[in-house]
Amino acid sequence: MHRPVTPAADIPRGLTLLELVIAIAILSLGTLATLNAIGQARTTLGGATPRLLAQLAAENRAEELHLPESGPLPSTVTLGPYSFDIDTRLRATAAGLTRADVRVTSRGGPGATLVTVLPPARVP
Repeated sequence: MHRPVTPAADIPRGLTLLELVIAIAILSLGTLATLNAIGQARTTLGGATPRLLAQLAAENRAEELHLPESGPLPSTVTLGPYSFDIDTRLRATAAGLTRADVRVTSRGGPGATLVTVLPPARVP
């Protein structure tokens, strides 16, 4: 029994250098896209803390306004490392209640706005 002789060109030898370069380029693009997505998520989550604290400051001011005889309230509050300016505008509504617009801003960061309704005797 004789085995048929196959030429060397017909024997698979593995991947060529060009195929390896293309595969590495594709994997590199996928890795860069993943790192970019992680960076975007980090940026978004990093901005969530000051935004949540601004909302908390607005909610705190709304609760302070509901207290009887709350007296003068500070126009600036500090929560953690952030300082927030609070602007409160009171006005009477058609139903005889008081609408309080609470606007919280910070220097270089996000702010928050909250609207609450108070008993009628709160308008100056």
